[in-house]
Amino acid sequence: MRDFCPHTDPCDASYMRLALDEANKAAAGGEVPVGAVVVCESEIVGRGHNRREELRSALAHAELLAIEQASRHLGRWRLSDCQLYVTLEPCVMCVGAIVQARIGRLVFGCLDPKSGAVESLYQLCDDSRLNHRLPVAGGMLAEDCTATLEDFFSRLRQNKRDQTKTERWPSPAEGA
Repeated sequence: MRDFCPHTDPCDASYMRLALDEANKAAAGGEVPVGAVVVCESEIVGRGHNRREELRSALAHAELLAIEQASRHLGRWRLSDCQLYVTLEPCVMCVGAIVQARIGRLVFGCLDPKSGAVESLYQLCDDSRLNHRLPVAGGMLAEDCTATLEDFFSRLRQNKRDQTKTERWPSPAEGA
């Protein structure tokens, strides 16, 4: 993985752990476990975790909720002095919000090969056609972030298998 921002802050890992705490809240609620925190001058000003199912909204991604909370807390939409920590590489929609909010720096955990818009599918944070570009550090606690997602999807698949077994109709050979 390319490291877009070779100078990582010593606090990056601790902030990513807080984002992982948010991801665990999402998992506990049956949501895809992605968490985010916004930090401004060493203070956490926004937190979010996926709540799409709960809110029945395609917009309820962790990053968007954290950015919205940070904007309300600070009383402004320009967040150029803030850093966003998120457990999964942001999607196109979230990178759009990150760019529009003028986030000063992005740190993410693991890559998202299916919808990542920072490195995997697109490199939008460094796209010269956009009005704002920002430094990015990827791979922060990537193993932990990946494990959180893998555990969630493994449990989801197992629950589906268990449900299928209990709901199965007997075959004619079984006397149905």
